[in-house]
Amino acid sequence: MNALTKDFTDAVEAQFKSLNEDVQRALKDANTANGIIHELEQKMARPRSGDYSPISAGQKVAESDEIKALAERASSQPARVKVEVKNITTAPTSGGALDNTMRDPNVNGLPGRTPRIRNLLTVLDTNSGNVEYVAQTTRDNQAAMQVEGELKAQSDYAWEIRNLPIRTIAHWVPASVQVLADAPQLRSIIDTELRYGLALKEDEQLLNGSGTGVNLTGLVTEATAFADPLSLTDPTMIDTVGVGMLQVSLADYTPNGVVMHPSDWMRIRLLKDADGKYLLGDPQSNPNPLLFGLPVVATTAMPIDKFLIGDFRAAATLYDREEANVVLSTEHADFFVRNLVAIRAEERLGLAIKNPLALSYGDFGNA
Repeated sequence: MNALTKDFTDAVEAQFKSLNEDVQRALKDANTANGIIHELEQKMARPRSGDYSPISAGQKVAESDEIKALAERASSQPARVKVEVKNITTAPTSGGALDNTMRDPNVNGLPGRTPRIRNLLTVLDTNSGNVEYVAQTTRDNQAAMQVEGELKAQSDYAWEIRNLPIRTIAHWVPASVQVLADAPQLRSIIDTELRYGLALKEDEQLLNGSGTGVNLTGLVTEATAFADPLSLTDPTMIDTVGVGMLQVSLADYTPNGVVMHPSDWMRIRLLKDADGKYLLGDPQSNPNPLLFGLPVVATTAMPIDKFLIGDFRAAATLYDREEANVVLSTEHADFFVRNLVAIRAEERLGLAIKNPLALSYGDFGNA
């Protein structure tokens, strides 16, 4: 290589080196600017104090990374994903738009009711498939004033250890793969139907479970039969609730709720005095459903003309083994080749009836 060629080569290399440094500097500056912009966007998207609001379980599932990954690969290979459904909080706009086409997020489902029986109970979490609990079988209290030097009165108490198997409530629906990319519709399916369906069945089992097979043993199944301790003549429905509370109180428990059918609650709500005035307040008002200070749970899970009064927290304990969770999978029958997914919701729980005397179950009769 002659001197001229070497000088030319060195000059070209120097020029490329200088150009490369300029490019790297420009890229660094661009990355820095993008980083600043990204940080600003994140800060702007962050909720201010007081902006936090709960999002639904369906929204959490629909916007999860697992669902997005499933949507991408479901058309080319079998896939399954499980998402735990628990309450979280986030800014209402943090999820952003998940698609460009607007779809009405509301799914008009069938009429339903709000399950609320578990709200009356003591609820404990468990990580076992079986729960051992102690149930009192005998209580003979002979405590008395004593003469010094004499034999003391003897009381009789007995307990036994019982084993409670945890049961599963579940159901599923088929859906197209395309629904995975449509967050509002998926959210509505999960919230409006799947999770509601679990709660509805739970409500029925907590009240009326037969205890046979895989059924829970329900509160009504184990409750003590109503017996009017005052032997009232021609009692009204309100009278019947009052003496039912008394029955529970005489068993040394403190009643904390009343369960009845909505039709029976309306019959009580329509009761009038001799002047034609409603006993529980003017129809234009919206009084809390209370009788003698106790909340009234009006649910169609309770048969018409029946009632359940009790100290529910002392009577029974609800054990939550697994909160409601949602599983999505293409691995069902021919779903893979048909571009379908199965969406399954399930929960695991058990109910231990510990003190049947704390519950009074009866009939309004002709009250």
